[in-house]
Amino acid sequence: MRIARFRRAGTTSWGLVAPGGLVVDRRELGIPEPDVRSFIASGRRAEAPAGAAGAPLDELELLPPVELGKVVCAGANFGAHRAEAGVDPDRPAYPTIFTRYPDAHVGHDVDIVRPGASERFDYEGELAVIIGRPARGVPMATAMDHVYGYACFDDGSARDWQTRASQWIPGKNFERSGSIGPVLVTADEVPAIGDSWLVARVNGEERQRARIQDMLFPIAELIAYISAFTPLEPGDVIATGTPGGVGLFMDPPVFLEPGDVVEVEIDGVGLLRNRIARG
Repeated sequence: MRIARFRRAGTTSWGLVAPGGLVVDRRELGIPEPDVRSFIASGRRAEAPAGAAGAPLDELELLPPVELGKVVCAGANFGAHRAEAGVDPDRPAYPTIFTRYPDAHVGHDVDIVRPGASERFDYEGELAVIIGRPARGVPMATAMDHVYGYACFDDGSARDWQTRASQWIPGKNFERSGSIGPVLVTADEVPAIGDSWLVARVNGEERQRARIQDMLFPIAELIAYISAFTPLEPGDVIATGTPGGVGLFMDPPVFLEPGDVVEVEIDGVGLLRNRIARG
């Protein structure tokens, strides 16, 4: 399944992407759950048949593909990113974990807002994992059973705020500073997610490229570690970290400007695109 949330004519709804690419409203499919989180929690499946009446994705204002609750993020989870930051590129004992708030995110083709208080705004292309079953202290061996699906993620970062102190949260949580989408792709559609390539571009120029399997802490281990200290519920999101190639560590550093276009593309998951707007 491919799930899209959208706003049309002032009304927020969600639906499934049919094989032809049209988004079919959940009400047309007889799905009773009013939101994606409750649909995920129900454990039910649905399909949008080919030829079903719907709207093209580009005619809808796309929202984050699930109503955001917990957004738990892994930092410095690729060796190349650690190396460019000047730290030991080898795997540390434990993952670095921080959080982003729901209002820090927009959907596909919606402007990301460069904070007016920041002069060092940066992109971070990532894979987002959406939880499908409650996870509380789950072992790594069964952690993937709790994965519902995936989306592309841009962990927009105000570097001058991120580096003011040891905690990164201020630089990661300006309103509308990041994005997730374009849709939620269920895990059965990408059974070998580790083989997928993640690519990030700015104005068409490739800046980041890595395989998902290059993560130092893989998806299953992140779920096991995070669920040991906080319960994860259906619809919660784990952002799994960014590869090397961010603007901060270019020589000289290059930061995002209003009008720039950032793309995050992951094989089998989709392409997330956002223009940068002035805050």
